[in-house]
Amino acid sequence: MLLKDSLRAAIERLTIAQVGSPRLNAELLLMFVLDRDRAYLHAHPERELNPEEISHYEQVLAKRASGIPAQYITGHQEFWGMDFIVSPAVLIPRPETEHLIETVLSLAREIRHPRIVDVGTGSGCISLALAKELPQAEIQATDISPAALEIAQANAARLQPQVFLEHAPVIQFYERDLLEGVVPVSFDFVVSNPPYVGESEADQVWLEVRKYEPRNAVFAGPTGLEIIERLIPQAHEALKPGGWLVMEISGTIADSVSRLLENWSSVSLIQDLQGISRVISARKN
Repeated sequence: MLLKDSLRAAIERLTIAQVGSPRLNAELLLMFVLDRDRAYLHAHPERELNPEEISHYEQVLAKRASGIPAQYITGHQEFWGMDFIVSPAVLIPRPETEHLIETVLSLAREIRHPRIVDVGTGSGCISLALAKELPQAEIQATDISPAALEIAQANAARLQPQVFLEHAPVIQFYERDLLEGVVPVSFDFVVSNPPYVGESEADQVWLEVRKYEPRNAVFAGPTGLEIIERLIPQAHEALKPGGWLVMEISGTIADSVSRLLENWSSVSLIQDLQGISRVISARKN
């Protein structure tokens, strides 16, 4: 079968299966099967796929049509210009989280050697993005999941030699429940993309997120505030005076989180490109 015909059939199949962005998914999975980039697909429409390639493409299309995220099929996701390994043990890095990175970078401009702790690191995407941009930083990353920490450490081992400057910081990874055991009054930044979806909102979350991504990285409890309510006082203890807490949140809990930070200063909500409150920052007095 010709490449262009395989791709056309795949788009039709994913469309029938009601997979979002069927062309993008069909191309991404074919790129994965052939180990080629998108330019290759468009430059070689008459290329004949061999039986092994056809079989492999069929297998991955079946998985995607069943709802499994493409990132878990390919094992990769791009974030902040870097290629991250992902698995069902970690939340898939999303473009919205880049707003958190941008916020930290804007606040860290005048700090020569910032000390940062990334709480609930998952794939390590936040820690590694900050390490890439802040080579003088000292970074720690925590997660309660040993499986997630394995992925984060694998990403650090792969990416640090490839894309970082020679003097990029070494990230220290720790298995911890939020900030338990962290030395108090030691950090300039506590950053986190914590679970912030309430169980009551489950029917509003994409089915493939509910079904395939790690539940404890998505859902915080009945209201969505449960993890954040624990993290805020721990962050206050861990931060130096004048240090910053920066968290990704959702628009549905933005007002509630702001109230939880009423004893902090310089509380600011940052909106994403759709005008939804996505990141909150606050300074310890």
